[in-house]
Amino acid sequence: MKKLGVFVDVQNIYYTTRDAYGRSFNYRSFWDHLQQLGEVKVAHAYAINSQDIQQKRFQRSLSHIGFDVKLKPFIQRSDGSAKCDWDVGIAIDIMESAQDLDLMLLLSGDGDFAMLLEHIMNKHQIQTEVIGVPELTANALAQACTTFTPIRPEWLLSANTL
Repeated sequence: MKKLGVFVDVQNIYYTTRDAYGRSFNYRSFWDHLQQLGEVKVAHAYAINSQDIQQKRFQRSLSHIGFDVKLKPFIQRSDGSAKCDWDVGIAIDIMESAQDLDLMLLLSGDGDFAMLLEHIMNKHQIQTEVIGVPELTANALAQACTTFTPIRPEWLLSANTL
C-alpha cells in the first residue's frame, strides 16, 4: 500500500474553484478518493486563523475528516492589502515528510512550488501529484510534478454552497 502525504493550500483551492467553477471544494469526497490510493501518513491543510464562525466551523470539519489544520494569522497591512502566505510552511512540511512517502499530493496552483517538487523527486525518488484547476495552475507547477490531476466534478460541492 502506498504511503501518501497530502498538503492543501486551502486559500488557493478555495479561490481557484470559486473562480473557475463557482463552487467550493468537497474535502470529504476528496478524502474518500485518497483512501483508495493508499495510506494517508500526513495530511495538512494550511488556512487562515480567522475569528469568523463559518471559517472555524470549516476548519473543524477538515480536522474531523482527517486533516491536521495549520493556521496562520491574517495580516492586514496599513495600505489595505492583506497577507497570509503559507508557502514556506508548506515547503518545510513537504521536505520534512518526503523521505517517508511514496506519493506526495499538493493541492495548489502556485508556481512557487515547482522547484520544491523537482527537488524532492530527485532527492527522494517519490512521485508527486499536483491537483488543481487547470487554467489557474501555473504551467511550471503542472510540468514539475509526476502527475497533474484537474479537480474533478465529484470533488466539488453543489453550486449553492459557496
